Amino acid sequence: MSHAWRPLFVVIGLLAVVFIGRAVFVPSDFSAKNGDYKYQWHREGNEDDWKNFKVKYKGGKEYCGECHDDEFTWISASKHANVQCENCHGPALGHPEEGPEKLAIDRSRDLCLRCHAKLPYRPTTYNELPSGPIRLAMQDPDEHNTDVECVECHDVHKADFKE
Repeated sequence: MSHAWRPLFVVIGLLAVVFIGRAVFVPSDFSAKNGDYKYQWHREGNEDDWKNFKVKYKGGKEYCGECHDDEFTWISASKHANVQCENCHGPALGHPEEGPEKLAIDRSRDLCLRCHAKLPYRPTTYNELPSGPIRLAMQDPDEHNTDVECVECHDVHKADFKE
């Protein structure tokens, strides 16, 4: 037998292993539904599980603005207008009907630095920032007021210094 046939047999053997492994490990009801091969891959057998899954986030500042109109007005007019309330306050699941009367308010420096920490691959000033929907003032956490929480000087709902 020619040495050129050996790689072909190896490839055919590997393909056989992949197809047999798929038949053994992938559930038979896992497929792309409605012919959408980009987004519809799922198991048909667990659709009800996902339909009954309780969502933690309400989504949208408008939900929060129904009761917290001052904060909603301030943040909508600020540089934080694109930030959803739940990004900082956590999920509003069941709030206020069945959940906590007040959501947790994280006043830690670490929360602010999730978005505002100076990173080596990001520009540090507005002048250097590329155009786009989010333009953040970056701070070096090792240099900028290291012993003070951000909320001591900044009003996060107005995205400005406290008055």
